[in-house]
Amino acid sequence: MQFNHTPATLSAAFDDANLVSSAGLVPVMRLAERAGLTHLADTHLTVPTDKGANAGAKVSSLVAGMVAGADSIEDMRLLRHGGMRRLFDRVYAPSTLGSFLRSFEFGHVRQLDAVASRFLTGLISETPTLLPAGSGYTFVDIDDTIIEVEGYLKQGASFGYSGVRGLNAVLATASTRKSAPVILTQRLRKGSTSSARGAKRIVADALAQLRRIPGAHRVLVRADAAYYSHAVVSAAKKAGADVSVTVRMNPSIRQAIASIADDAWTPIVYPGATRDAETGRLISRAEIAEIPYTAFISKKGQQVTGRLIVRRIPELGPKALREQPALFDTWRFHAFFTTVDPDELDTVAVDQTHRQHAIIEQVNADLKASALAHLPSGKYAANAAWLVLAVIAHNLTRAAAVIADPAGKLRRAVTATIRRTLIGVPARIARSARKLRLHLPERWPWSSEWSVLLTHSTSPPRIRLS
Repeated sequence: MQFNHTPATLSAAFDDANLVSSAGLVPVMRLAERAGLTHLADTHLTVPTDKGANAGAKVSSLVAGMVAGADSIEDMRLLRHGGMRRLFDRVYAPSTLGSFLRSFEFGHVRQLDAVASRFLTGLISETPTLLPAGSGYTFVDIDDTIIEVEGYLKQGASFGYSGVRGLNAVLATASTRKSAPVILTQRLRKGSTSSARGAKRIVADALAQLRRIPGAHRVLVRADAAYYSHAVVSAAKKAGADVSVTVRMNPSIRQAIASIADDAWTPIVYPGATRDAETGRLISRAEIAEIPYTAFISKKGQQVTGRLIVRRIPELGPKALREQPALFDTWRFHAFFTTVDPDELDTVAVDQTHRQHAIIEQVNADLKASALAHLPSGKYAANAAWLVLAVIAHNLTRAAAVIADPAGKLRRAVTATIRRTLIGVPARIARSARKLRLHLPERWPWSSEWSVLLTHSTSPPRIRLS
């Protein structure tokens, strides 16, 4: 690409009151209205009247800003440019939205949680393929992450397990083999909070939310070793879900691994694995085996029986030890406990399924690359509310992508890609015969997907708000 004008012939003026930079907000926020966002916020939020008047409109403004790329209160100014007031009513100033967030207390955050939960149900009613029910598993993944902060005055900020000053956010996501993750529930916690603290409640809330979603879901809860506890596993089992949780290498686990016979190990497809051209056999430095296992044997009458899946890879050791062959192989072991029936998923399949738990890391990165790049307030409850709003914006953006491109790449794309293709589309507003018309860029590569989203958002709603 090369500039085809001389500098002397170029000028610029910010003087067009009919231009908008994010025309994708029109169908997306229409979708949010159809799923009940404003109605739910007005119904459930009881923020004090002086700050919380028109709570639904303020929540919608904050979510719209996040969908368009805002990651701070000041960034909400992007909603007040050009012709935005011709498209949207009650577009609030950042100062007003900041005052609204700072008026939140813990109870108001829990009310906003209820809004997020019901809104997700509304989105899935509008977009059944967002989290389709079927014969396969619906995967519920639990994980937490540290959101880094710089200031010393943010309530709850401290050094956690990562050695970074920040606040701890724990998420529970749901996905299937054919759909990208949506977020079921979330909590903001002190930075020094351990991963397992309150995990039982998170699992119970996530599975309760999943039961409210239309369709029958067979659930598999996946988590890393930080969540391997009787409380977490029993909460999942009580709700009728299977579990797949990485275990810690305690004496009981080591003893179980030592009991595995040498001929029980099977090579698996692993990064770097190849197949022998002559024999067709898999050449891999990773092997897998399983044995029956009873977890939490110290809990009398509350033990959980299942399978211990063990993956081993060579322990290469320091460079000096690799210069000559070792007398015997040494291995590093990675094990997880699962209650999945062997007839449902065999050893190799259940290992591959468990490793896909890493998909939640993409959700964490996605949020940190958008609304959670910052936590905007010094007040803990305001930041907790900001996290819930970021989750609402994430799920809304995901639903818009599924509607626009149900069989293509956008339905599984990251938020930044969806924003670039569907949201951040410039448009000029024209009025004719009392109707508004948006003039968008000619030859926009994703024009057909954008048109599908607009058509869906302006059709009669699928749900009735109560």
